Amino acid sequence: MNDQLATPTLPAPGQPVIEVRGLWSAFPLPGGGQTVVHKDLSLTVLRGEVLTLVGGSGTGKTVLLRQMLGLNKPARGHVTVLGRPASELGSPGAATRVGMLFQQGALFSAFSVLDNIAFALRESKALPEALVREAALLKLRMVGLKASDAAKMPAELSGGMVKRVALARALIMDPPLLMLDEPTAGLDPDSSDAFVALLRSLHQELGLTVVMVTHDLDTLFDLSTRVAVLADQRVIIAAPVPQVLAFEHPFIRQFFLGERGQRAMELLRQRRRRESNPV
Repeated sequence: MNDQLATPTLPAPGQPVIEVRGLWSAFPLPGGGQTVVHKDLSLTVLRGEVLTLVGGSGTGKTVLLRQMLGLNKPARGHVTVLGRPASELGSPGAATRVGMLFQQGALFSAFSVLDNIAFALRESKALPEALVREAALLKLRMVGLKASDAAKMPAELSGGMVKRVALARALIMDPPLLMLDEPTAGLDPDSSDAFVALLRSLHQELGLTVVMVTHDLDTLFDLSTRVAVLADQRVIIAAPVPQVLAFEHPFIRQFFLGERGQRAMELLRQRRRRESNPV
C-alpha cells in the first residue's frame, strides 16, 4: 500500500488520540526576550469526542491548535497525535491523519471546487485520475453539494458553500481526526445552523474525533462533548458543559453565564425538546 494512504493505528474508543503534556509555547519579542503563551499546559483528546477550545483573546487557542498540527515547535513539553509526535505529521503516511478546516475556508482561488477538494489526494499520486475525481465527487455530495457545483470557482460560491467545499477537502484523505478553526464564522444564522447539523451528522457517521476552536456559543453547545477552557496560560478545566459552567473563574462567568450564553443554552434546550418529542 502507498504510504500516503496508509491507515493510522487508532486507539480504542474513549482512549487518547492527542496528548499534550507539560507544554510551553513561547515566541521571541522584537526587542529581545520572549512572550510565554502556554506554561505547563496539559490536555488529552479522546477518540470519538468533539473537544472545543475556548478562552479569551491572547490565551493561545489557535497556537494550541497549531501545536497539535505540528506547525509550531514546543519550547518545552511534548504533543503526540495518534501515538506519534505532532512534529511528524508532515512525514510520509501522515497526510491521512488530520483534516483541517480553516476559518475562512482557505480555498485555492484559481482552482475549481473539484480541484480544491481533490488537491491532497492528487498530490499523493496514489490513485489514477479517474478515481481521484470519483473520490472528490463523493466528498462533494457528502457535504451536501451537487455534482453541478464541481466546476464552479471559489468566487462563485456563497459563504456556506465555501465552508462545505473546505470541509470536503479536509475529509478527502478520510482522516480520523478533524480540526476546525471557527467553523461557523461569517455565516448567517440559517447557514450556521445547517453547517452545524452537517458537522454533527458527519461526526457520527464517520466516527471522527474533532478538535474545534469557536467563539460561537450556539455551535459550542450544539456539538461539544467536552470544553477545554484556556486561561492563566494553561487549561483550567476540560469537561462536559455542565461541569464547566459550575467551575468558578472570571472568564467562565463572563463567557458562558452572561445574556448571550443563557440565550444559546435556551435555544439548545428547545431544539433537544423538539428532537425528543417529534410531531
